[in-house]
This record gives sequence, C-alpha cells and structure tokens, in this order.
Amino acid sequence: MPTNVRGKLTRNAPLAKLVWFKTGGAADWLFEPADRADLMHFLEQLEPGIPVMALGLGSNLIIRDGGVPGVVIRLGKTFAKVSEEGDCVLRCGGGASGILVSSKARDAGIAGLEFLRGIPGTVGGFVRMNGGAYGREVADILIDCDVLMPGGDFMVLPAGDLQYSYRHSALPDGAIVTSARFRGTPGDPQVIGAEMDRIAQAREESQPLRTKTGGSTFKNPAGHKAWALVDAAGCRGLKLGGAQVSEKHTNFLINTGEATSSDIEGLGEEVRRRVSETQGVSLEWEINRVGRP
Repeated sequence: MPTNVRGKLTRNAPLAKLVWFKTGGAADWLFEPADRADLMHFLEQLEPGIPVMALGLGSNLIIRDGGVPGVVIRLGKTFAKVSEEGDCVLRCGGGASGILVSSKARDAGIAGLEFLRGIPGTVGGFVRMNGGAYGREVADILIDCDVLMPGGDFMVLPAGDLQYSYRHSALPDGAIVTSARFRGTPGDPQVIGAEMDRIAQAREESQPLRTKTGGSTFKNPAGHKAWALVDAAGCRGLKLGGAQVSEKHTNFLINTGEATSSDIEGLGEEVRRRVSETQGVSLEWEINRVGRP
C-alpha cells in the first residue's frame, strides 16, 4: 500500500459511522487524499487489481457486515468547493453536497439546479448514478466531469460519454469523479429559493428524514412507483431483525436502532420477493450494496 502520501491513510477503518444506515464493517484501507494530485499519485502507486471504491455522504449505500476489500476513497473539504465559471455554469467538487450546489446556484441566480436540494449525496455519487428528484436528473444539467481512473489516469468526460440512463452511467467501477460542471439558466434568486424550500418541505413531509435510512431503496419500474408496489404487497412496517420498511414512505428502509447490514439487505430482498409474487414486478435495488457478507 502506498505510504508516501499527504492525505490520511487508515488500515481497518470502521465505516458504519460514515454511512446513513450506521451499519456495516470496516474498510481494509481508507484513504482521505489531500487534493487531486495526492489522489492521482496514490492511485498510480497502488498495486493493480486492488479494488477501489469512492465514498461520499454514504446516503445511498449498504456497507455489508464483513467490510469492504481494498481501498475506500473519501473526498474531504478540498473536493467540496463550488465556483462560478460564467454563462450559468458551476464547477463543483466531487465531495460537494447537493444542498451546497443548489444553494450556490441560487445565490448566483442560476435556475435549473433546485432539484439537487432533494438529493442526499455528493456530486461524485449523483454524477455516477445520474441522480434525480422532482422531475429532473443530472443528465439534464451535466456538461462534463473530471474523473480519475483506478490506475491514476485523469480524464475529462463529456456528459455524452457517460451513456446516462435511469439511475445509471457507463462509469467503470473504481472510477472517481473529482469534479463536475453543471449548466443552468438565468433565474431570480428569490424564485429559486422558494422552489428549494418547496422541495425541502416535500421531503420533510413524505420521507423519514429523522431516521437511520439510506434514501430510496428501489428504482421505479417503468410505469410504476416503487413505493406503491411495496405498499400493495403488504410490506408497510415489515420488520426483519432491527430493520423495518418505513411506515411513512414504503420505498425507505430504516435501522430502528440495532439492525445489521444483513438485516437491512435481507429485508430488502424479502420485499422484492413479495412484490414479485403479488404484483408480478421485479424491483431493482437503487441503493448500492458493497463489501463482504
């Protein structure tokens, strides 16, 4: 493992505290780079074949109880900067939150990015997953993104190269988005702020935000809403160990306090089974599940 780095490298690093579910094992290694050059140097020196995974806010993630092999990369404050480039374009670090990006856009009078207020994650994660909410998605606003490949190669990828589809991109495993450029349209900061407030209120009213959860669990199948299928299958409030299907929003799983990652993933699979049997629809996970069982 490379040791001549300027960032923080930790062996057997607990990850549960870094993810919203507050469950899961440790990373074999956790690297928090000082900046992009430090991360590039680390990846160049890393032995080929060692798995690499980026970790943002941990909102859409199940870390399995056996921990994560290889290296987990966590982008800190250096990667959380947002700046204007003119012509309604924002350059956003891969570690910047959706709330920060939408707030900077509001202050700059840039409309069209309000939906990011409703995505609980960082730029790196929602660029990879084509994150979306309230009728818009990243594919609508992305110009290009800066990416470091597993071997340390640096690439600037235009949005078209990501081959976006619903909650999916063509970015390979181990690729790390270090920044992205988003384009909006001219807007009134007061109107933009009001829309952000509406989105925040809608989330508060409909989602279990005060619980240990992971965000939307399943993708919406074509022609359906995942929550409605789960509800129709009789899964509202369903429990497995310390995990439960939210009573407030059935496309959310929650850790009631003592859940393991195995409880949460197992409950999700039971929900998928019941929906398939009763509704004839196969739900796909939206939450990423990583690591050893």
